[in-house]
Amino acid sequence: MTTQLTAINWAKVLTIGMVVVLMLIHGLPGQRQILYACMHISYCSWWLLEQRFYPERRRQIFTEPVGTWGFLAALLVIGVFYALPAFLAFANPADLSVAATATAIPLFYFGSLINTSADVQKMTAKANGVGLVSDGIWSQVRHVNYTGDLMRYLSFAVIAGSPWAFLVPGSIAILYIQRISTKERSMSQKYDDFETYRQQSNRLLPGFW
Repeated sequence: MTTQLTAINWAKVLTIGMVVVLMLIHGLPGQRQILYACMHISYCSWWLLEQRFYPERRRQIFTEPVGTWGFLAALLVIGVFYALPAFLAFANPADLSVAATATAIPLFYFGSLINTSADVQKMTAKANGVGLVSDGIWSQVRHVNYTGDLMRYLSFAVIAGSPWAFLVPGSIAILYIQRISTKERSMSQKYDDFETYRQQSNRLLPGFW
């Protein structure tokens, strides 16, 4: 059976392959291309390695089966469209500014740290039979893993240096807002203490929303 996770994993492999091809075609002529390649390849590699380090993840996320069309859709959206900033970065001959570098690096590394910390905490809690996870990194933001992921994709757009690159984090934000609405309806029915947690935290952005 092919699951959503399997499709996503192959999409990440496809993204790595496309970035490598861009490197072979264009080389690494400047800091923009070097930094982008390092960031996006390391992110996709970590996504794959995390499942090997924490095999429980494979039983917790994206377990729904997908058919051929769902598999192809994952390759096109997650593998190709999400890599749009890569094409824009390698096609951009301008030097990467200090401001863009200073913005993108913290976004990428803090976003990755937040996302991974949230995943590991929730995975461990669920393995130990904990119900609603509302402490630690989850205490202030109810979907903090999404927050970290958005920060990471924003960093790719900043490095790309094109307004078109922001279509990716923008599309992901819309998707996450839809997921948040669905998940919160489910959580309110599943957990008696969710309402208290909701009143004491934000959905996606700390102190804002």
